[in-house]
Amino acid sequence: MNNQYFSRRKVTYAKNNVVASSEGLASQAGLDIIKKGGNAIDAAVATAAALTVVEPCSNGIGSDSFAIIHYQGKTYGLNSSGYSSRNISIDKVKARGFNEMPKYGLVPVTVPGTPKAWATLIKRFGNLSLEEVLEPAIHLARHGFVLNETVGYYFDKAIEHYQKHNKTAEYNHFFRVFTDNGRRYKAGDIFKSEEMAETLEEIASSNADSFYKGDLAKNIVNFMKKYDGFIDEDDLSSFSCDFVEPLSVDYKGYDILELPPNGQGMTALMALNLLKDKEFIKDSPSSLHQQIEAIKIAFSDTQKYLTDPKFMKMDVKYLLSQEYKDLRKKDLTDKAKLMEPIDYKSSGTVYLATADQEGNMVSFIQSNYMGFGSGLVVEGTGISLQNRGHTFSLDKEHHNALQARKRTYHTIIPGFIKQNDKAIGPFGVMGGFMQPQGHLQVIMNMIDYHMNPQEALDAPRFRWDQGLKVALETYFDDSIVKGLKELGHDIFVDPIAGGFGRGQIILNKKDHYEVGTETRCNGHIAYN
Repeated sequence: MNNQYFSRRKVTYAKNNVVASSEGLASQAGLDIIKKGGNAIDAAVATAAALTVVEPCSNGIGSDSFAIIHYQGKTYGLNSSGYSSRNISIDKVKARGFNEMPKYGLVPVTVPGTPKAWATLIKRFGNLSLEEVLEPAIHLARHGFVLNETVGYYFDKAIEHYQKHNKTAEYNHFFRVFTDNGRRYKAGDIFKSEEMAETLEEIASSNADSFYKGDLAKNIVNFMKKYDGFIDEDDLSSFSCDFVEPLSVDYKGYDILELPPNGQGMTALMALNLLKDKEFIKDSPSSLHQQIEAIKIAFSDTQKYLTDPKFMKMDVKYLLSQEYKDLRKKDLTDKAKLMEPIDYKSSGTVYLATADQEGNMVSFIQSNYMGFGSGLVVEGTGISLQNRGHTFSLDKEHHNALQARKRTYHTIIPGFIKQNDKAIGPFGVMGGFMQPQGHLQVIMNMIDYHMNPQEALDAPRFRWDQGLKVALETYFDDSIVKGLKELGHDIFVDPIAGGFGRGQIILNKKDHYEVGTETRCNGHIAYN
């Protein structure tokens, strides 16, 4: 274990336009679009589309997306997560022999929201056409690129896992697209896909209509029929993404924005709300203990109650109320505790950020879930389908119980900071249930510990896993590990950096932007 931590790179300053993502080619694609007359929204979509090609082990064309957009002085939220099929039910899933939602295959596939998000954002906020904006991604898919170290590592590991577990006929086309005749791609290999290029062209030329009502929709439905899936024509054609009002808490003079459910951004806001009246000391076991306990309290409630807001049985604003805070703050003690959800009846993973010289900014996230998602690719299209339905419960009494046309509890969350109604900037940390924990930590790093964006991202992170189990990155000081153990935490020092999320931050500093990117991967900032 390292006994001292040093920042791995310096903060970046950008005068005009900036794109930060986990992949250099994707960031450059976004900046190139700005140079062609695009704005921050055009750049976000160009970067997101490029990421489906250059980082397919994290997201894909058949994924979901969320965004917070600051455009011409106003802030908007976009939920483009897909719902379950109208044909699915708990009884039907159990009839197939499952006692819980499976990770892979046709059952956990929900309607993909990402293509609709791209088209909706460009139509409402963009300067360019979707055809212009997707051109860099199409070029990368058609002509190929070299897999870098981080993507190559996770690409290889994911395919190794899928080859062991997904052996029936419906998975064959996935392996045709994402292996080289069965050989796993690794860092340094060239990857390309003409099928992905043609599908991106079809999405671009039809403003994504083909994906939901045209030829691509027919391909998806035919694939579902061939392998006994649930999604049909009406599931696709009826889908639309929703503009939503972001929720926020005031944390020590800054408004921290997250999207409302079905995403888990509420978890970060609830934890920050519990901690905002406290003072913290950097690299203190006691301060880390308070953060961990606040996260555990928030998760105990959100993992029980959060789901599609159309199906929620409680008012989400209650979880950010003073009443809730007063009820729960008694659980913040000086010892680690097993947290349980309140009885409400009695009481109440790619991320990117963009900004342009006009002050427009985007916090954008999209994901297949669990790497490549379901392990399915629609024949002839290169569309890898997400497995977001895995988070549904097959317990009919659970708040997130599987139902027809329902959005499930979603892990991916974009964040945004404002102060006195002024946009400060987008931030985010991807990585499953690590995401709200990462949001909490980078926000506190900047506000409580006065770190710049790069320092805030580079600082060592904790990850609460379950019960009293907490993982720490290897470069926490030994005294912190010892101190947390003495406070009752079951500490595991995790040497795998990927388990602690990957983030980007852009802050508006009046006449320039201050930017940080993730050094736990090949994070890249493109700017001018």
